[in-house]
Amino acid sequence: MSPPVVVVVGDVINDFIVRPQGPIEVGTDTPSEIERSPGGSGANQAAWLAALRTPVRFVGRVGAPDAAYHREALEQLGVEAWLASDDDVATGTIVVVVSPDGERSMFTDRGANLGLRASDLPTLLLDDAKLLHVSGYQLFEPGTRSAVRGLWAAALEAGIPTSVDPASVAGLRKVGRQSFLDWTSGAQLVFPNLDEGRLLTGRDEPDEIVAALLENYPVVALKLGAEGALVAAGDGRRVPMAARPAEIVDSTGAGDAFCAGFVAQWVRGRDLEECVLSAVTAAATATGQVGARPRPT
Repeated sequence: MSPPVVVVVGDVINDFIVRPQGPIEVGTDTPSEIERSPGGSGANQAAWLAALRTPVRFVGRVGAPDAAYHREALEQLGVEAWLASDDDVATGTIVVVVSPDGERSMFTDRGANLGLRASDLPTLLLDDAKLLHVSGYQLFEPGTRSAVRGLWAAALEAGIPTSVDPASVAGLRKVGRQSFLDWTSGAQLVFPNLDEGRLLTGRDEPDEIVAALLENYPVVALKLGAEGALVAAGDGRRVPMAARPAEIVDSTGAGDAFCAGFVAQWVRGRDLEECVLSAVTAAATATGQVGARPRPT
């Protein structure tokens, strides 16, 4: 039996990853290693899904000069890329500054991603789909939110499960907890990190966070960074999972890899233990390399 198709809607980004080679010298030069790579939370998730041999259809928007570059970057990993191009707005850009412990700070210009529109998301995207996954970034601006919610409603009407990654504490603060919960009503899966979980629930401890989120979502996969993950289901199952041993080189994309690892098994009907083991294993692979996506083989 062929693996099920996952449809992912999210950002496409030009990442510039900066790794200072010493303390940052304010007002002058800091020797650094700088690498450009393709990124964007949704595109990263699609790339990791493809690397995990899960058929995936990705939809996003880029500046026209970068369209061929980003299409090739996704397709060489096995992603079916549906990229709309914008003649007037550049592809989104993020400068990622990575500290010696692998933690990253991001300076973001979402660029063409903000122009995603309903015409970029025809319902034929859902043909043969077994899951629609949406990056939370698409819900933080009115235009992209309206477009995505139309496809979301079509998926629910067709009986196609949906999932969401909240994606950004800053974005959640902007739109508010209740709005996000309302807009993602019907989702089968949610993938917050600890800070996002705290904001969405007003609770502090992982057990309390997943219990609160289960009031809205049947399955909660709470990302805990170096502490691993806690997954919970509405039927009472709880699956804590330690992080896999890894050299922490760059944490960029680790959460995206986690999400993809989980979804890759979930759409195949695997149990929660297999799903979360796949998730933390993929996240460990991501932290052991520079950049947010798997390396082409």
